[in-house]
Amino acid sequence: MFSPEVAEARAAKKPIVALESTLVAHGLPWPQNLDVARELQETVREHGGAPATIAIVEGRPWIGLEDRVLAKLAHDGKTVAKAGATDLAVHLARGTTAATTVSATAVLAERAGIRVFATGGIGGVHRGDVGDVSHDLVALAKTPIAVVSAGAKAILDLPRTAEMLETLGVLVIGYRADEMPAFYTRDSGIRLEHVVGSPADLAPILRRHWDDLGGGGVLVCNPIPSDAELDPRRIEAAIHAALAEAEAQGVHGKRLTPYLLSRLAEVTSGASIEANRALALHNAEVAATLAVALAG
Repeated sequence: MFSPEVAEARAAKKPIVALESTLVAHGLPWPQNLDVARELQETVREHGGAPATIAIVEGRPWIGLEDRVLAKLAHDGKTVAKAGATDLAVHLARGTTAATTVSATAVLAERAGIRVFATGGIGGVHRGDVGDVSHDLVALAKTPIAVVSAGAKAILDLPRTAEMLETLGVLVIGYRADEMPAFYTRDSGIRLEHVVGSPADLAPILRRHWDDLGGGGVLVCNPIPSDAELDPRRIEAAIHAALAEAEAQGVHGKRLTPYLLSRLAEVTSGASIEANRALALHNAEVAATLAVALAG
């Protein structure tokens, strides 16, 4: 089901940018989550695109959420199911509602003909347990879509995540950055082989990758703005503390990431929330300009 705005954009062949709904339901607390969700949509519009926030609502995939639905999703927050790509069939068959993760959003967006997707950070290999790998990476490897993000979430094992991306054949490109960003900070020490300086530089690479080579997903690494990044030592200490608490309380699986993000917000007195907002908005801006370049 397409929102009126997205349906109109499709008919007019206007650039569309996918946005995930898990950031709204599980990534940020109420009411900041609704404020950020609306800001993300407006940022896409301001830079020439139509925003398509994606979710499963009563068993139907919505490509673009009208404001009343977005507000309810944000308000209900953590009581809403969290759906990865492998969970979609269950919610579609049972008529239930779920916020979509990076993997589910990418799959639904690509099926709707959307090639650009803005998010905060992708999932990856968790620290300590190398067997705990987000399905985001697998879905990205086989789904022809460009995901603009501030790298992988900082709570993850970033070097192993980078290795897994290479193993799966995901093309990783730095946007005005020669290192993979570390979500809350601009640098991780992980060098990137490919760097672009503008959407006009990136668009022909994506066309070749998809149209000529039948390639899958592309991770566009867009660092958090320099004036919004957090102190690396402070955030790393907070992550270690949050991970230790999660282990002590037996928090694993899908519950782990929302738990860690919530604890980081508490430990940093809200600084991680502001950083998350800043990087998400920056990603939406870059994604919109990229979608415009691809449509040109």
